[in-house]
Amino acid sequence: MANLGPEYPTNSPIPVDLFVSKKHRGLSRGDLGFADASGGIVFRVNRTSSKSSANKLVLLDATGKPLISMHRHDDGSWEGYKGGEQKDLIFRVKRAETDLEVFLLDSTSELKVKGCPSMKSCTIYKGNDILAQTSLMYKLWQLYVRKDKFRLTIFPGSIDYALVAAMIVIFIDRRRH
Repeated sequence: MANLGPEYPTNSPIPVDLFVSKKHRGLSRGDLGFADASGGIVFRVNRTSSKSSANKLVLLDATGKPLISMHRHDDGSWEGYKGGEQKDLIFRVKRAETDLEVFLLDSTSELKVKGCPSMKSCTIYKGNDILAQTSLMYKLWQLYVRKDKFRLTIFPGSIDYALVAAMIVIFIDRRRH
């Protein structure tokens, strides 16, 4: 798959953490953001507000450039297109209970996303390999764990970070059939 997002070394020997929240600085109300360890926004997600495209989410890079537009269908399936328009299809997603099956159009491989959307916890697999994982932000002194911010860890390999971010956005989307 072509690299859609910021340039990160995909063959890096260390995992990359992004912090996902609607409360990062610089985000508009209701936008979801993916920030790096220094707090800089790497990706953000805008939900379109027009009636004709109420089921459309757009993943933007730090400069506001559309990377992936995600369109939800009435049956709960999704399609992802390169950029902000519905032109170059790059993946299809089928939801099965709490899991997602992701079919990449430029590859024979398939991704699986398994976990619990309400706990913001999931793992992205390619075959038996773990590509990325999310987890809540636990603190030792905290009795109740807040669910408004969580960590996304992308493991070393050849996966596009924008594609991983898109899968997380679709996975945690609460709208069902």
